Amino acid sequence: MKVPARDVIRIAAETWVPYIEVIIREDGSYEVDGPIGNLLKIIAEEVELAVGPFTITPERETACDFSASVHTDDLAIMMTRPGLTNDISAFLRPFSLLVWLLFLCSAVSIGVALAGSLWAEGKMFTFPTILLIDKTPLFVLQTLTQDSPKWLPMKDGGRLVAATWLLASFVFASSYSGILTAMLAVPKVTIPIDSVADLVSQTKMPWRLEAGSMKPQFFMESEDPVRRKVATDMSGTIPDCWSARQDIADGKYAAICDETSMKKSMSWDFSVTGKCHLYIASHKVYSNAMKAMAFKVNSTYRKQADQVIMMVKESGLLARWMGLEITNTSQCLRPPSSDKREGIAALSLEAILGPFLVLASGNFWMLMIMKKWKFS
Repeated sequence: MKVPARDVIRIAAETWVPYIEVIIREDGSYEVDGPIGNLLKIIAEEVELAVGPFTITPERETACDFSASVHTDDLAIMMTRPGLTNDISAFLRPFSLLVWLLFLCSAVSIGVALAGSLWAEGKMFTFPTILLIDKTPLFVLQTLTQDSPKWLPMKDGGRLVAATWLLASFVFASSYSGILTAMLAVPKVTIPIDSVADLVSQTKMPWRLEAGSMKPQFFMESEDPVRRKVATDMSGTIPDCWSARQDIADGKYAAICDETSMKKSMSWDFSVTGKCHLYIASHKVYSNAMKAMAFKVNSTYRKQADQVIMMVKESGLLARWMGLEITNTSQCLRPPSSDKREGIAALSLEAILGPFLVLASGNFWMLMIMKKWKFS
């Protein structure tokens, strides 16, 4: 938000305070030479006004006066852009843990029911069932893996249980293979942090707040323990989000910033690198934060400043300045899952490492069992 405020104060200097000099540095930042300082100097009545713009809060309104709103902004989390990640347990992801547990219970219960049915039929029709009951676990496993079983129950009761399990395992195996194929063909980008709750519940990505802003006090005084944790567990502070944009893009930490600074950082990143390295969380942390210039209580300049600000806003100059400063953001504001990829990429070893580990584990135990039988 620096550039629009810089231009507003330049117009104000030329219009109603001729002795104010706006000093613009080479990096685009600015300072105002004259009786203007920061918000603390306003409160101490050392200066007449401070450019800011500052977020208007009830606490600040009791200490100084604010001009008409220069801009209304939202606060959200800015972090490095999520990308495709490989997980060795991805082959288990088609179903949730609860579904896997329920299916395991179903397999066990079907095995018990089939064995019980065979035992009852053998007792009723007087045929041996010891060997048949031993075949029950193999039948359940072969059916589950879509392998044609070489044995079927001889009587109707056992066949009814077997048919039920055949149908259930067919649905389960078809669903699993279909979902897994879709996951491998069109990988889903997992967004680890998309809200304040996500931010404080994870431990991989530290976060920081802007020093001297309203954010630390806002979160610290919140009655919501989740929001309060944002202030108590932060890893430190940053001067502002614009100066920390490269560290955020490199994934060193996340930050809670105003939307204007985040979009400008995205525009800079895409203009410099041609790629999107920043991501704005979809859930807003704070909505409609009003930003304005700060004045000493009962300042004689505030009324004239309001007139200049309203003129700049109503004439469309503010929107034009914002548009000139924030460009090349349309691609980066799209969800990470829509990022362009160079055709269909070959699967890496890490993507299918899980099944290989299961296979290696099975072979290892098979060899151990065979070795034990050989020497027993």
